[in-house]
Order: sequence, then structure tokens, then C-alpha cells
Amino acid sequence: MNTFYKSEERLLVNGCLKQDRLAQKQLYEKYVHAVFHTCLRICGQETHAEDITQEVFVRAFNRIDSFKGESSLGAWIKQIAVHASLNHVKRYQNWLPLTEVPTLKEQVGESTIPPSEWSVHIIHNAIQKLPPGSRAVLSLYLIEGYQHKEIAQILGISESTSKSQYHRAKRLLQAQLKTNHPFLLDMI
Repeated sequence: MNTFYKSEERLLVNGCLKQDRLAQKQLYEKYVHAVFHTCLRICGQETHAEDITQEVFVRAFNRIDSFKGESSLGAWIKQIAVHASLNHVKRYQNWLPLTEVPTLKEQVGESTIPPSEWSVHIIHNAIQKLPPGSRAVLSLYLIEGYQHKEIAQILGISESTSKSQYHRAKRLLQAQLKTNHPFLLDMI
């Protein structure tokens, strides 16, 4: 058993193995926000991210006996979230319209977003338009803080593929911003 397997995690896992509803609720509450935001960054749509989040916890509770403590419980659940999100994107990529990601004009509207936050929304929209694999690697590396070796393990790809997907995502993102919002290029 690895040092990642802390006593708090051990209690949660043991409780979930016994199907203790309180332990399941505690595990859910501890990780639901992180899982939801991971799913949202990968699939790009809130309603889909909510569905995937629920699916992730059902899978986690059903597979809790496979958690061996080789990583933290949060990392194990996040890995389930990443795979579920990627599978969802692959399954539905042909019918997920990009128009569900609001344009800057729709977001800003009648000054609902202060000008200081426009760049965040522009970059968020540009990230959501990246191909799923590139978007996943970029999100895991830049936002989640994973290293390429960890991303490779999570996604089941080589470390060099993770690095190349990251560089591809960065180039595509820069190209989008150069075309549509050249004033933001200094930010990335």
C-alpha cells in the first residue's frame, strides 16, 4: 500500500465498500466540484458535465474495490472523470454544436461581464473549440497541473503524445486568438 493511501481515504473507501451511505455522501461531497470542473473543461458543456459527473460517481462506487491506494483517492476519481468525459465527447462529438459555447458578444451583452474579464471568457471559448484530445491534454496540463507523465497514464497514451497534443493545442489556440483576438496573444 502506497503512502498516498491516507487514513481518511482508507475510512472513506472502507465505508463505501460496505455501501455505507454516509461514507458515499462524504466521498461525493469531497470530490464533486473537482470532478464537475474536470468534466466541464473536457466536454465544454455544463449540462453534459453534470451528467458525466453523476456517471463518474456511480462508476467510482461500483469499482471502489479496485482502488488500491497507488495514488490519492482524488486522483483515482479524477482519472475516471477524464475517461468518462473523453468517452462522452467521442460518442457525441458529431452532434455537439459549438454554438452552445456562447460568443463573446452573447456573454458580454449589456455589460453583464466587466471588460476586465473579457479575456478570460475569450480564452475559455477558444479552448472549448479545440479538438477533444488536445483540449483534454491542455486542460490537464495547464489547469489541473498534471505533468505529461501523469497525463499519459491517465489518458493511456505515451508521454511524447501528451507533449505533442499540448503543443498542438497551444498552436491552435494561438491561431484562433491571432485571427479573432490578436490583442490577447501576449497572455499565452
